[in-house]
Amino acid sequence: MDSLDNTDFKKLARQQKTTQMKMRLLALEHFKKGKSRTQIAKYLKVSRTSVNKWVSVFLEEDLEGLQEKPRSGRPTFLTPKQREQLSNYIKLKAQDSSGGD
Repeated sequence: MDSLDNTDFKKLARQQKTTQMKMRLLALEHFKKGKSRTQIAKYLKVSRTSVNKWVSVFLEEDLEGLQEKPRSGRPTFLTPKQREQLSNYIKLKAQDSSGGD
């Protein structure tokens, strides 16, 4: 609880680039001031489940726990080599008389 009391969440929120992290920090600022998780959720227009998760993660793992975690699944970007391969494939199919079938 010491970290909760000694952290200026509002100041940290102003320094953040991502909206997600700002929301998490603002939720913690309201929690620090004694607001209920339901009140925080209504004020920030997020689910109470999200607020519960953010508060719990912070209490267990401190600020590091609030950082975005890498997500599994399909990559959201292509490597330069993959981009080149895709470009070559598209050019090849565009020149194909069968229209790419």
